Amino acid sequence: MSDFNHSLYTDFPQYADRIRQLKQEDETFARLASEYHKLDHRVRGLEVRDIPTSDQIFEQMKLRRVQLKDQILRMLE
Repeated sequence: MSDFNHSLYTDFPQYADRIRQLKQEDETFARLASEYHKLDHRVRGLEVRDIPTSDQIFEQMKLRRVQLKDQILRMLE
């Protein structure tokens, strides 16, 4: 079980101002960040509560979270 925080601000503190700016000014970025936040919250909730879910579904959720984070990082850079 992991309770590590994967928020964008935690993982990319050097881009905190840029994240805030893009959330306000870039609709695509805002949508991706929102999807990432919701998915991360869901994954961490399952981990913390040790709620049973199929490994395949859980792995798909984590894979999508990584894909979103990679896409967001490319936009930040």
